[in-house]
Amino acid sequence: MKARVTIMPRTGVLDPQGEAIRHALGGLGFKGVTSVRQGKVIELDLEATDPEAARSEVARMCDRLLANSVIESYRVELL
Repeated sequence: MKARVTIMPRTGVLDPQGEAIRHALGGLGFKGVTSVRQGKVIELDLEATDPEAARSEVARMCDRLLANSVIESYRVELL
């Protein structure tokens, strides 16, 4: 089973990478971009066969290592 984790900065948390991207896009002529939030995507291959057990295990991975719960939120998708 595959899992995809999308990690993004929480709303209200400063995102300097997103701001740098927005500024660079403006410099390239893309004037309509008013905000950019930059995150990361992690794909995992799991041995689990039970979807709920897999989702729970991936959530524990996120809470312990993959995401900083103070400044980031995450979404788990099973593929």
